[in-house]
Amino acid sequence: MLYTIFEALADSNVPGARLMSYLTFRSGLAFVLSLLIAIIFGSYIIRRLRTMQIAEKARRLGIEGEAVKSKTPTMGGIIILLSILVPCILVGNLGNGYMLLMLLTTVWLGALGFMDDYKKLKYHNKDGLKGKYKIVAQVGIGVIVAATMYLNPDMVIVENSEVISRETNRVEEVIYDEGNVVKSPQTTIPFVKNNNFNYSWLTEWMGGDAAEVGGWIVFLLVSIIFVAGTSNGANLNDGLDGLCSGLSAIAGVALMAMAYLGGNLIYSAYLNIMYVPESGELVVFMAAFIGALVGFLWYNASPATVFMGDTGSLTLGGIIAVCAILIHKELLLPILCLLFYLEDLSVMVQVAYFKATGGKRVLRMTPLHHHYQHDAGSIKNVLFDRPKNRIPESKIVMRFWIIGMILAVITFVTLKIR
Repeated sequence: MLYTIFEALADSNVPGARLMSYLTFRSGLAFVLSLLIAIIFGSYIIRRLRTMQIAEKARRLGIEGEAVKSKTPTMGGIIILLSILVPCILVGNLGNGYMLLMLLTTVWLGALGFMDDYKKLKYHNKDGLKGKYKIVAQVGIGVIVAATMYLNPDMVIVENSEVISRETNRVEEVIYDEGNVVKSPQTTIPFVKNNNFNYSWLTEWMGGDAAEVGGWIVFLLVSIIFVAGTSNGANLNDGLDGLCSGLSAIAGVALMAMAYLGGNLIYSAYLNIMYVPESGELVVFMAAFIGALVGFLWYNASPATVFMGDTGSLTLGGIIAVCAILIHKELLLPILCLLFYLEDLSVMVQVAYFKATGGKRVLRMTPLHHHYQHDAGSIKNVLFDRPKNRIPESKIVMRFWIIGMILAVITFVTLKIR
């Protein structure tokens, strides 16, 4: 909205109007706006949630502070959604396809999470929406994102060509030729010298144009897997005060940096990575995303005065996955979001092992973070009964944050280390 207005003013040579044309200025403004919205309006929303008695359902897991948590209002993800959407609508370029897809993802998964929370609260149960409905919605947004990237003529990449020095046999220069602008199902893989990977290579046996179409189909399936896996992983990770919001903010910083580098011709050439024209607008969105999470942490840090609920957690994981897909970095998600996927894996392994052994467990409790909240021996028939003593909630959160930061750094340096 403001971007369009200032763009028109800039054409009329109004002093200062060109500020909105600078990506860094709009990103900084989006961050500040989202942070202020979360902090200022967050307190009002929390009071309303308390008045409406929208509180977390009491759990009997034998873990620290669950009695207090049962009185804490949930559905605070509404704060996050508003803090992302309002700044992006105000200062984002709403004519940019990447920005529109991120806004659609936010609304789509936010609505899914809201319906899940609403059903839990209305019927006083912990199940909410049936799992199949959640999966259908997550698959749906994955299909929309992948199909749009295939059909939209403006969503292209510019392939990087290397100039090798004859004397040193090393890359002397990286060239981006306008003739190399392509629409291709390519992505980035870590720790490989030529780190561009084309999904069509997996379908070369189909031959000709069919191989390219087959590559896009593989890309579609990969997108669906990552959207569903990351969204559900963030949802499972949301069990301790500040845990999911903090880890999501850390991942957001890494993705914002990669979006800025991949959307800038100069930095793309320096790092020898594919250049994705117009994807720099994602920096504005991710700045608002980070600001919203930092503002939400104002209330969600231990002891939390509000929980995000599925309204927030399902949305956060989906946003992270879709952003990575749009900048062609989805295969870096297993590093960046390793903790989310371990939460997914811990539940699946625990359930499978419990059924196969007639009641034995791999961990004391799942998702993974709850395992550390119990003493050794407090739960019988556990395969991995370490550490010996339970760890305080705040320390678990801090250690997960530290691991998340390490993973973010590793993900980032994979752009250069090959």
